[in-house]
Amino acid sequence: MVKRYEFLPLLTIWLNLMTKIKKDSNTRGNILAAARKVFLQKGMYGARMQDIADEAGFNKALVHYYFKNKQQLFEEIFLEAAAKFFPRINAIFGSDKGLFEKIEEFCDQYITMMSENPYLPLFVLNEMNQDPVQFMSKMWGGNTRPEPVHFLTQIQKEIKKGTIKEVSPLHLLINLLSMTIFPFIAKPVIQLNIGLDEVQFKILIEQRKKEIPKFVIDSIKK
Repeated sequence: MVKRYEFLPLLTIWLNLMTKIKKDSNTRGNILAAARKVFLQKGMYGARMQDIADEAGFNKALVHYYFKNKQQLFEEIFLEAAAKFFPRINAIFGSDKGLFEKIEEFCDQYITMMSENPYLPLFVLNEMNQDPVQFMSKMWGGNTRPEPVHFLTQIQKEIKKGTIKEVSPLHLLINLLSMTIFPFIAKPVIQLNIGLDEVQFKILIEQRKKEIPKFVIDSIKK
């Protein structure tokens, strides 16, 4: 018969392991939260690992223990954001709502996501220019891919019904993407040339949630 006390060492090992896993998870979470804040303030290329360590309240060696470098940290934040964002876009594309309503929701969701993560567009452009195949492999490895086929088909149906003008569905989608993403990429140029401070830029971006769909819808409806 196995005696009860013989299980105590195993139980102790298991409890210690669970405690370490929880501690590791909490530490990683704190580092990621600090990194998001630093990236938001300084951008991907202005942030330093020391800045992230200071924000998290850890020494830099501990941050490097969990994340090899700033690139790895940023990739994890990006993939986490993508995992939340693309299912929302697919929900819009695949819904039974009207085309104009989808255009409005698409712009709202994209601009909201970019406003919360303004450092992402430049990161994506840089990664795509360096190694597009590897980057796309990382991005789609465990994430939901955008599926715009239903949206593009809906545009074609509206053209056939005569409710909108003859337009290229693909160009329409690219126009939507371009108009929502470009201001975040060109933010420094826009601010310097027009003389906008941070508050004014945020107001401008918020206004574009209405201005872009209005411009696009007015351009295609009969």
